Amino acid sequence: MTERLTAAQLDRAASLLRDGALVAFPTETVYGLGGDATSDRAVAAIFAAKDRPQFNPLIVHVENLAAAEPLAVCDERARTLARRFWPGPLSLVLKRSEHCPVSSLASAGLDTLALRAPAHPLAQTLLRAAGRPLAAPSANRSGHVSPTTADHVLAELDGRIAAVLDGGPCRVGIESTVLDLSAERPALLRPGGVTREQLEAALGPLADAGDASAPRSPGMTERHYAPARPLRLAATAVADDEALLAFGPPLRGAAATINLSPSRDLGEAAANLFAALRALDQPRFKAIAVMPIPETGLGAAINDRLRRAARGRAN
Repeated sequence: MTERLTAAQLDRAASLLRDGALVAFPTETVYGLGGDATSDRAVAAIFAAKDRPQFNPLIVHVENLAAAEPLAVCDERARTLARRFWPGPLSLVLKRSEHCPVSSLASAGLDTLALRAPAHPLAQTLLRAAGRPLAAPSANRSGHVSPTTADHVLAELDGRIAAVLDGGPCRVGIESTVLDLSAERPALLRPGGVTREQLEAALGPLADAGDASAPRSPGMTERHYAPARPLRLAATAVADDEALLAFGPPLRGAAATINLSPSRDLGEAAANLFAALRALDQPRFKAIAVMPIPETGLGAAINDRLRRAARGRAN
């Protein structure tokens, strides 16, 4: 059985991590499945617990820029972004440093490393207490909907990991933005909690992600974040055997409805997305119809997750 730990038991979580065990913990985005990033065995255990393809690299969590600099080559662009957005929902893909102690498994054999400093106070305290970088992809089975509560983690991974540190629901509710700084021109690999507009205000125009057949960051596989029910995107009508994921005034006629944000607030919608998908993913529904969501700001990240979840399904 997986232990459920409270904030008062954080030292227990840190001890487990130092001993090579896996502990899920809250971040401001989603719950991460933490393991000692410097341990080949712990990183391999993350892949095994998630049933995750080992060609898909992991994000390594650090406390701050000072903790990141021994692990990767941090140029002035990286320092500027870290000072502006860390701790926060931004992951930077950087060239590994010459003597980087992080397991090569975490980089999927690439010469780059994805790093971020989470903003959740429990995550920050855990990183300090563990005293090492933590590889931490989302704490769910590979390809499934990401967890935003400890209950979601246990529903996916109970018995597969040592513990989950319960910090309540995640504030942002959608994964971090991933920006590749390993080349001359920065490339947006995955939209997330820091918007493209914010990044371009700091760096100028960004390139887009390239070939997803060889991912340079997490979340770039063709189909990801997927419920078992097929998704029907940009729905303008809904059938009586479908569930509805609404945004703003809902369509009528659905078998069940969850509204991401009645007021059409994209931040509220992002925070509610994964929990809503989980709640509607029931065999009694033929499909989940999703109302249109704007592509601006956090809407780009929400739509990215929905398109990946729907890929390979009949829309």
